[in-house]
Amino acid sequence: MGHNGPAAPACPARDGRWAAEVRWVSAGTALLLSTLVAVDSLYGRLTWQRGALWAALAALLFVVLVPPRVTAGAGWLASRGVLGERRVRTDRLVALHWPELRGGTVRPVVLRDEEGTRLELDVQVLTAAPAVWLLLEEGARASLRHGTLVQGSRALERLALRVEEETARAVFHASGLTDAL
Repeated sequence: MGHNGPAAPACPARDGRWAAEVRWVSAGTALLLSTLVAVDSLYGRLTWQRGALWAALAALLFVVLVPPRVTAGAGWLASRGVLGERRVRTDRLVALHWPELRGGTVRPVVLRDEEGTRLELDVQVLTAAPAVWLLLEEGARASLRHGTLVQGSRALERLALRVEEETARAVFHASGLTDAL
């Protein structure tokens, strides 16, 4: 992978884990709602108002927990959440910020383009979706060549190393060579 790896795909790339994560969030909130309604029914306290309250609580939890859908294409990266979409031009980035790991907390990658659009991205999306990473890296390197990326060349190198390490781990794990790590 990385800047010496295969060319980025021509069509938009998506995070393949997104649908599965939404299913898990849906199942979890449905389980919570059914448990709350069942317990209220069991104790004879269920009214339509309490049912509506539990439904609203489950819906709020769903909105908070559903992950954004990340899509990337040549020169752009988009993150679509429940409340809307943010799209940055990766070929016109001015900043790529990825704070050092502190206290075991994984920090998001923060991208900002010339138009001022800011997008936060979970690093796990990039490690799990190599096509998204390749498109982001291609755009960021174009920004470096054009001179627009004034903050983040070092963070880009650290991020490339992280994605390459995670990809290698995944390959070793899939090959049954996890003891080699």
